[in-house]
Amino acid sequence: MKSRQELINDKTVADLEKALRHISSILRQKGRCILSDYGITPPQFVALQWLWEYGDLTIGELSNKIYLACSTTTDLVDRMEKNQLVMRVKDPKDRRVVRIHLLKEGERIIEEVIEKRQKYLRDMLVNFEKDELEVLEKSLIKLQHEMREE
Repeated sequence: MKSRQELINDKTVADLEKALRHISSILRQKGRCILSDYGITPPQFVALQWLWEYGDLTIGELSNKIYLACSTTTDLVDRMEKNQLVMRVKDPKDRRVVRIHLLKEGERIIEEVIEKRQKYLRDMLVNFEKDELEVLEKSLIKLQHEMREE
């Protein structure tokens, strides 16, 4: 009896990887077009998303999440602070610690960009049947879960 691993066809894996890579590329490109209307860069958007989802973070924590050096993240935060998207705040529990706080303008941009990205995706899914959408959603969520656990 074959294991689950042995039942996975190499061609299927190659086709899935290629499709996911192309989908990711198209979504990233569409996202860049949307961001150009807001005057922020893709790395700034990623940083804003982490702050939006997780709340105030230190430069070190943010650097780890966006896979950039602390010095690069500091420059990124400086530019976002000048554009009034974020502000640095001292941690009330330890005044030596400085956290990056998302401001209303940063929050507004995140919400609008995500809304536009979701509208684009909705438009791309219009030809899917309800059961196809349910299977796609369950499958992608399961794949995401498996990848996060690794």
